[in-house]
Amino acid sequence: MHEPVESDLLRTFLVVAETSNFSAAAQRIGRTQSAVSTQIKRLEEAIGETLFERGARGVLLTRQGIQLVPYARRVIDLLNEAAARIRSKPLDGPVRIGIPEEYSQTVLPAALAAFAVRHPAVEVTVSCDYTIRNIAALERGELDLAVVFDWSDQAKGEVICVDPTVWVTSMVHRLHDLDPLPIATYRNSTWCRDFALRSLEQIGRNYRIAFIADTSSGLKNAVTAGLAVTALSRSNIPSGCRELTTEDGFPPVDSSKVVLRRSTYRSSEAVRELAEMVRDAFQPMYALPMV
Repeated sequence: MHEPVESDLLRTFLVVAETSNFSAAAQRIGRTQSAVSTQIKRLEEAIGETLFERGARGVLLTRQGIQLVPYARRVIDLLNEAAARIRSKPLDGPVRIGIPEEYSQTVLPAALAAFAVRHPAVEVTVSCDYTIRNIAALERGELDLAVVFDWSDQAKGEVICVDPTVWVTSMVHRLHDLDPLPIATYRNSTWCRDFALRSLEQIGRNYRIAFIADTSSGLKNAVTAGLAVTALSRSNIPSGCRELTTEDGFPPVDSSKVVLRRSTYRSSEAVRELAEMVRDAFQPMYALPMV
């Protein structure tokens, strides 16, 4: 029965594999060439296979050595990660984040849940609201972080993805062929007036407001039921619906950027960690085409 493989032997093995030379590996890890050679011999005995072919100019990995490399890296990476996690001070304290409703059931729940599991002592409070309200709360110091939309390249902060707003219709109902066009809009929304309605007016399309809602969920319900077409973020198109493109005679509404903003009043390690997880959550969306 073979001896257990020691992590220190795997570390030395990876250095030798990278340098292809016992002498160079010894200099890098601060040991003698004899000590490095002894460690590799012990590792080969523990595994029961030859890992290097010795030559005049150095060493080359054998087939078994090549197979071992990715496993050795995984083991060492896990050990380093565990050590870093154990040494790090547990995060605690409150973190307040504002998010748009559009991402409250898609992108962000997994990130927020993962953060809660990793840092159970941090008290996370989520404000699901319109961009204008979350920006105002951030500027009053009531939020530490806010994920907001930027339609006019004016919002401060870090762009974490581009999620254009487009016109959306039901695949079952052909309301987009009607004249006037029945549309669903937000109640008392300057964005609807300045972007959604203006995009129709610029192409001379007649429309009537057939449905008014306070949330994007209400707009999605209206388009799914065949009551109206509406403008939604491309990532937020519901099942059974599709984007209306220029081929259908509909221009994009905007090239909305999703921006992560931070409070100027307060910061902490917990805030920085949550910001990193939110940024990572949006990475799969970053490739969405700009309009």
